[in-house]
Amino acid sequence: MRFTAKLIAIFFTMLAVSACSLPRGAAIQTEVLDEQENENPSFQVVEVSRSNIPDILTWPASGWHGHYHWPNTSTGSNSSTIRTGDRLNVTIWDSQENSLITNPGQRFTEIKGVEVDSNGSIFLPYVNKVGVRGLTSDRARSKIQQRLEPIVPSAQVQVSLEQGRDHSVDVVGGVENPGSYPMPSRNYKVLNVLADAGGIPPELRNPKVRLLRGSETYEISSEKLFADGSKNALMQPRDTLIVEEDDSSFVAFGASGKEDLIYFPKDNLSALEALSLMGGLRDARADPQGVLVLREYSAADIHSGKAGPDLQQVVFTFDMTNADGLFAARKFPLNPNDTVLATESPVANLRTILELVGSVVGVSAQTANLGP
Repeated sequence: MRFTAKLIAIFFTMLAVSACSLPRGAAIQTEVLDEQENENPSFQVVEVSRSNIPDILTWPASGWHGHYHWPNTSTGSNSSTIRTGDRLNVTIWDSQENSLITNPGQRFTEIKGVEVDSNGSIFLPYVNKVGVRGLTSDRARSKIQQRLEPIVPSAQVQVSLEQGRDHSVDVVGGVENPGSYPMPSRNYKVLNVLADAGGIPPELRNPKVRLLRGSETYEISSEKLFADGSKNALMQPRDTLIVEEDDSSFVAFGASGKEDLIYFPKDNLSALEALSLMGGLRDARADPQGVLVLREYSAADIHSGKAGPDLQQVVFTFDMTNADGLFAARKFPLNPNDTVLATESPVANLRTILELVGSVVGVSAQTANLGP
């Protein structure tokens, strides 16, 4: 018995010294937040509840990038207009004998591939240069015919347009058939281009559609683009569309079913949805009263005159054991680059200690039974 008592005493002494370093998978909430009791803590702690969610929603966004504006939707003409670099095929019909513009026995002459020059004009025999830039094919035909009337009064003119490189749009990646697409009319819109390019493959994760127009960049998620007809923006010549997967992500860490870098499956994600993507809380390890979201704001967000954090680094805490915490987690928006930490339950440490005590007592009992 004295041997058993000594063994237990030694065990408890060692346990008292090493209790803080018992094997576990994550920190305890009190350990993470211990610094908040200091006079000048380096981070701010915010307990999230239904009462303060409206204020938190007014705080500056963090972690987001590429959130550009999107051009307004308008309606263009269903007819293409002539631009510099386009080519016109001009056919002139004349029924008169000995016409200036046709050979003997012919009733028409063709002038193919006349390029629109930098001044917006084309050159035609007998009428010199005719300005056609900005006109539709039909209006260009009327103008050419009017210029020919003093020379060939009976002439009838036909005009067809071959659009040049400056009258097309490019689709780069993220579609079935990337490439350059001529604009069939001025009423060519984003969804028309995506359809002509074969559409967005369904396996792309939360795809973003980026529009490059000169020095401007616009961006929208395909989810919003497809859901709202007012976002179907009119294309302009030389526009470029790029479709890419959204790279917004957060880090899942601690006593959860999954520890990993997790990408946003949709535009907006709540803290509760993030926990679901993490595989939930580990039943035997996690502290449901200690779910934390760690976020870092920019220096410009501090004391900017608007509602916001007091410090750049903020720890949001959630109590998932009551309705208030659960509803708050449903409303709390997760931002890219956040870290969601499921802390370890103190009970898990206690359980480990009790298991170790039980093991030692069992060993001691066996040792006593082996004695004389």
